[in-house]
Amino acid sequence: MAVPSARPRARRRHLVAALFSALALAATAVPAGAAPTAESLLPVPPHNPYAGPDGTATMHGDTGSSDTTPLAGPGAGALASKRVALASACPTVLAGSDGYPVALCTPIFGQVPTVHLLNPADGSSLTTLQLTKGSLLGGVYAYLDAEDRLVVVDGSRSLLRVAHRKDASGTWRLSVDRSLSLASAVPADDAVTGLSPDWQGRVWFATGNGVVGLADDRTGRIGTLRLPAGERVANSISTAPEGTAVTSTHATYLLTAGADGTPRTVWRQAYDRGQARKPGLLSWGSGSTPTFLGPKTGTDYVAIVDNADTTVRLKVYRTADGGEICSIPVLQAAGGPGSENSPIGAGNSVFVAGTYGYPYPALPDGAGPSVPSSADFAGGLTRVDIRPDGTGCATVWDNALRSAAVPKLSTATNTLHTVVRDPLIPGTEGTGILDPYRYVQIDPETGRVTRSKQVGIGSLYDTLQMAGTVAPDGAYLQGTATGVLRITAG
Repeated sequence: MAVPSARPRARRRHLVAALFSALALAATAVPAGAAPTAESLLPVPPHNPYAGPDGTATMHGDTGSSDTTPLAGPGAGALASKRVALASACPTVLAGSDGYPVALCTPIFGQVPTVHLLNPADGSSLTTLQLTKGSLLGGVYAYLDAEDRLVVVDGSRSLLRVAHRKDASGTWRLSVDRSLSLASAVPADDAVTGLSPDWQGRVWFATGNGVVGLADDRTGRIGTLRLPAGERVANSISTAPEGTAVTSTHATYLLTAGADGTPRTVWRQAYDRGQARKPGLLSWGSGSTPTFLGPKTGTDYVAIVDNADTTVRLKVYRTADGGEICSIPVLQAAGGPGSENSPIGAGNSVFVAGTYGYPYPALPDGAGPSVPSSADFAGGLTRVDIRPDGTGCATVWDNALRSAAVPKLSTATNTLHTVVRDPLIPGTEGTGILDPYRYVQIDPETGRVTRSKQVGIGSLYDTLQMAGTVAPDGAYLQGTATGVLRITAG
């Protein structure tokens, strides 16, 4: 059932715009200055030697959470889409150096996290491994290490490295290569929500209740730091040579650790978290996994989106000292003040996708009521560029595209990839179980859709604001509420 609109006048005012946005040439950009050059979309964060290939090693592409990929994605020719039915929501779809995708999924029935090894040729599941069940967000974030092993913390609070290999009979198997209990650092009523490796091979992690830790599963050493009372961590974390970025429900931190593995705070920057959780967000506070970006090293800055009541703002800080570069309104064309997604960061450019009003079928424990209790899905996509001298930011374009997934930027082709959720009836603003979903490619210089393909109709295709991944063979792999979409061309 569609969410009823509380704004009939606004619906009528935006009827014409909504009609156009339902077409393949939707998302007309609103330029705010001279078009930037493609060169401004580089560099990206440096490769972490303890992670898998850039673009496919983490949900957000790399350990800096740039949401970029060096891979091109679907090329020339007619687009095709195949739904791989796994009866599971699959928020994490990664691919190692061997080209085999690894998906971390939660089955609809039982909700026991399950690792799937996928056939790169058609996306079918080759073998599975069940993990110990935990919280809704526990076990969602994971990454591939330099040996193509999935690194994840399961519901037993164990740090696992899950390998895939063929046995003597030639059958694919998934197995745990290494395990380290984090029970001494993570209380029984808590769960790890995010993790990422540092440049020494140790694993940083953060829990829902505000414990930030550093674990070395080679030595067994674990060090922790507890954030101030009341601060939770509802998204993943990001690592760079300078340190680890963590955004809690109140503030963004840069943390480092010495040889003894004890985390310490380098800087803390509070942000406007608003009066409550908003519809379309999963927690009361920023929905961002912090993004490293920058024009010199690829990690000069850290970016998030706050949760201010009326208009959310992109916040960009200097990585070195936490100094604020800018605080600029975003998602104004769509009129939806909220984003649950990590910003894309490349060179001096940041892209923010809106999720305000997105109808998630489930919320994490302790999410709390939203204010208002419901809203139409507004969407919105904004590009902001940081000035070359680092003295501020400017909006490049701002549109009302209704991205239903975390967009990814291909630096190989200068293209944004995502899946959009169109209204069933053009001109309406609500959402319903029969909404159509469309894979789109977007020009990052203008914000305009350049190519699109309907991938399905109805809740089986709901992408739930999950991140897509460009596979080494060019296929675009997008998790859905029921499995994985495999989008190809040619």
